[in-house]
Amino acid sequence: MGTISKELADKIKTLPDTEKIELVDSILMQLDRPDPEIDHIWADEARKRWEAYKAGKMETVPYEQVMGKYRAR
Repeated sequence: MGTISKELADKIKTLPDTEKIELVDSILMQLDRPDPEIDHIWADEARKRWEAYKAGKMETVPYEQVMGKYRAR
């Protein structure tokens, strides 16, 4: 760890938890840049799934069944 990184790490350790969360959120927001191509692909997929659902061509699962699977863990 370089000098700046050590100093920064030491400073972060002194922050209250809420400020640490704000810092992490800020860093993640800078790293998570949207990719228009991926956004377009997902929008197209969502449209196709919605159309299939409306046309009755898609098998659905009740919400409680899905959530029950994860609550059982």
